[in-house]
Amino acid sequence: MTVNQAVAKRVANLLKARQITQYRLAKNAGMLHQTLDSIMQGKNKTVTFSTVIMLARGFGITLLEFLDDPLFYYDNIEID
Repeated sequence: MTVNQAVAKRVANLLKARQITQYRLAKNAGMLHQTLDSIMQGKNKTVTFSTVIMLARGFGITLLEFLDDPLFYYDNIEID
């Protein structure tokens, strides 16, 4: 799985767990809804570190909490 796919899956899991919409997350994170939608649909091929920070802030969690998931373990991520 790519980093972008892992980020999208982590976001989907947190959205479900916290029962919030993509639109609400985008607003909380200070990003355009289209940007988040592109990430979730796999259209965005370059999720930046700053975007991940914004997503964590949008969920009201730390960056470490966002990344603390097996999705981001070395064995699960494809590195080019």
